Amino acid sequence: MWYDIAMKKLDCLKGKLIVSCQALPEEPLHSSFIMGRMALAAKEGGASGIRANSVADILEIQKQVDLPIIGIIKRQYGDNPVYITPTMVEIDELMTVKPDIIALDATHRERPDGRSLKEFYNEIRSKYPSQPLMADCSTLEEMIQASELGFDFVGTTLVGYTEESKGVRIETNDFELIRKFLQVKKSPVIAEGNIDTPLKARRVLELGCFSVVVGSIITRPQVITKRFVDAIE
Repeated sequence: MWYDIAMKKLDCLKGKLIVSCQALPEEPLHSSFIMGRMALAAKEGGASGIRANSVADILEIQKQVDLPIIGIIKRQYGDNPVYITPTMVEIDELMTVKPDIIALDATHRERPDGRSLKEFYNEIRSKYPSQPLMADCSTLEEMIQASELGFDFVGTTLVGYTEESKGVRIETNDFELIRKFLQVKKSPVIAEGNIDTPLKARRVLELGCFSVVVGSIITRPQVITKRFVDAIE
């Protein structure tokens, strides 16, 4: 029952824009206060949801907006490449603020604690059965596996950011990766990763994605500025 209620609340994201409001410690806008204001600005611009990193940022964003939040914790464990909500430690921390969706790395890479994705997924479901989950994937095979495991949402977040997807761009051949997945699975897709123009955002929704996340091109001024500078020079 509670799971159905949680999922029903997310219907408002269908066909809509989610804005990623994140700034890492080394970035100039790193501040929970600033991320809260960034989320408010995104809401005023028409965003229907927010993706946020860290308990502190989520708490501040929850004070500023009443939009659904995809929550993550980025944490590095040594030289392990998995850093988006990598272990149960981060899941437990996120559940203290209960984001509407928790996203986690769902790639085939070994996790910091040595668990397989299936083991990790099953533990989360056992402990928090009503919590909606999003799989951050980088390849078609990972997306299919996440769908078969039972993730509520399958994301393209890590396309091009892993060794398995190195050099791949999400928009290649008119978002072929997304089209291929939707031909074989019905899991809701949240398109994310290098979707840096309004036309790309509209296109993934036309192809059948549940919703679309846009981040850097809206919320990272240094990235936006560099694009202009590179074009000028």
